[in-house]
Amino acid sequence: MESIDGQAQVAREGHELPGTGLTIAADRKGGLVVLTVRGSIDILTVPQLADAVREAISGVPAGLIIDITAVDFLSSAGMAALVTAHENIAPTGKFGVVADGPATERPMRLVGLDETILMYATVEAAAADFAEESNDPYTA
Repeated sequence: MESIDGQAQVAREGHELPGTGLTIAADRKGGLVVLTVRGSIDILTVPQLADAVREAISGVPAGLIIDITAVDFLSSAGMAALVTAHENIAPTGKFGVVADGPATERPMRLVGLDETILMYATVEAAAADFAEESNDPYTA
């Protein structure tokens, strides 16, 4: 895995960053970037997520997947950060969120984000969908 935010190395070693409650690991696969997030996404940790997203999209990837299946709390600020990430990559790339379970998928569906953001149960499903779309000769 390639470090995007300088903190991914800490996440790979299995340690939480002191005082943040959030770890983010980045993985680049061709034109796709996957951010794997663990911990709580709240008002205190949203800036860390936003920084990782900014760094990930600075390379203008074809797609960005944010995997929040290991997130134990997703606040409204966290959901707003996901919407902002979607808006920031949408002009040039595809965006999806991997969310499965009551702490992530349920709140996103309750507020209707599943109508705005592509949601997947697994990273593999998201990556397959992204690859399928990029092979479609009828898409720009």
